[in-house]
Amino acid sequence: MKKIILMALLCTIATANAQNTGLFKDETTFTRQDTLRGSITPERAWWDLNYYDLDVTVKPDEKYISGFNTIRYLVLNTNQVMQIDLQPPLKIENVTQNGKKLDFTNDGNAHFITLKEKQKVGDYNEIIVYYSGHPKEAIRAPWDGGFSWKKDKNGKDFIATSCQGLGASVWWPNKDHMYDEVDSMKISVTVPKDLTEVSNGRLIGVDEHKETKTFHWFVSNPINNYGVNINIGDYVHFGEVYQGEKGPLDMDYYVLSYNLDKAKEQFKQAPKMMEAFEHWFGPYPFYEDSYKLVEVPYLGMEHQSSVTYGNKYENGYLGRDLSGTGWGLKFDFIIIHESGHEWFANNITYKDIADMWVHESFTAYSENLYLDYYFGKEASAEYVIGTRKAIRNDIPIIGKYDVNNEGSGDMYYKGANMLHTLRQLVEDDEKWRSILRGLNKDFYHQTVKTKQIEDYLSEKTGIDLSAFFNQYLRTVMVPNLNYKIEGKTLSYRYTDVVENFDMPVQVLVNGEEQWIQPNKDWQELTAKTNINSFEVDNDFYIYHTEIK
Repeated sequence: MKKIILMALLCTIATANAQNTGLFKDETTFTRQDTLRGSITPERAWWDLNYYDLDVTVKPDEKYISGFNTIRYLVLNTNQVMQIDLQPPLKIENVTQNGKKLDFTNDGNAHFITLKEKQKVGDYNEIIVYYSGHPKEAIRAPWDGGFSWKKDKNGKDFIATSCQGLGASVWWPNKDHMYDEVDSMKISVTVPKDLTEVSNGRLIGVDEHKETKTFHWFVSNPINNYGVNINIGDYVHFGEVYQGEKGPLDMDYYVLSYNLDKAKEQFKQAPKMMEAFEHWFGPYPFYEDSYKLVEVPYLGMEHQSSVTYGNKYENGYLGRDLSGTGWGLKFDFIIIHESGHEWFANNITYKDIADMWVHESFTAYSENLYLDYYFGKEASAEYVIGTRKAIRNDIPIIGKYDVNNEGSGDMYYKGANMLHTLRQLVEDDEKWRSILRGLNKDFYHQTVKTKQIEDYLSEKTGIDLSAFFNQYLRTVMVPNLNYKIEGKTLSYRYTDVVENFDMPVQVLVNGEEQWIQPNKDWQELTAKTNINSFEVDNDFYIYHTEIK
């Protein structure tokens, strides 16, 4: 019965564990709106984001927002039409440049603004987009997205935004494509006077008004659109200074007033996380903007320097161990997983959501690296291998490009097991660690394509990983090691593999550890005596089948 319950749980997790994306979907047909959202259109390509100044007033009683976004950009090529995205039911009221109103047309979520002044290559220009309305309400945040309008147990407003996959344009106007991150950003949010608002970066001021307060935050590092957030509640604050690899790091925590004591205990894991991940991945990428954990009315999300938390102050995933091994209860899943995204998602960011594995595979893998740091290599291996039960192999991990389409939810634990397998191929844990740290150094604050990451790993490992990545990222097949034993002879080959797949694998033959390198053709190994036992190292994510 325990096994049945665990399998049911893990099947649920396979779809629901995408706690920081839109719902995974296998689409085979796409619309013009998908292309406008997911591609670098001509109306996006000619200008480069430089700065956002977002100013929003939130009216909880009406579930209504209004405000404006000043968008500064560098002209790369001559063009007079600019695409800005904003999703209904929100509406753009008007757009200005240098005080002059601009004409614009709407095509679903995309708005095409005609600029009056000639756009000269090399110039920095600004437009201001004014908007208002009742934003989409998140029903199952963060799996859908939008505004979560909730109340805390004292009846006070408890509000937050989440929007990965769906897009940041669900609540504010912006260039809603991941390839172009804004260089820096100011976020100003006006809320009722009895509430506190927390966003990304550092608090630079609070303006007191008669009935409201305006909180001003500044982000000094590049930030992706979905990483921008608003959090509003009856918050209290506490914090600490962590002595990290780049010096003192401010770590701030915002929680509901009645959860302060629980938070002070549970959030002791935050500096432990920072120690482990700086060891594995290198310095925290946003020292200038600090690190924050912010309580929200949903599970959690990797908002840059403003990681949101709703795991009920329990270890595991809402108190459950996703691996079924017991190791998953040694840490708070949301603190560890969502903070891991500061390196993989916020520091290294995909250009196209089809390559979302770059975020999720490495971050799911970070869970067992946290265990490795504190509990050892065997514990970490047991954990990541335990999560294989959640793998569905339904659709490939890489999605379809230019239409805002993410691949399979297997990007979490199939991706993590792919990386765990790669660690075995490297055969040198210090080298593997240096590669992970090198990724975060060499792609620091960059948006990337999967080819860049695949090529980097091939180069740094010294292994041609082309077939390896084709196998695990682009097919649903799991390599199957067929073998047969006849006296002293072991015959073996791979089935269910892509062309040129010949990954070495470690095996035990009569209890003796050795490597074999199968491919599609039968090969033979001759032992000194009759082969009485044969095992495949479980650290490799493959199947094995004995042929009688």
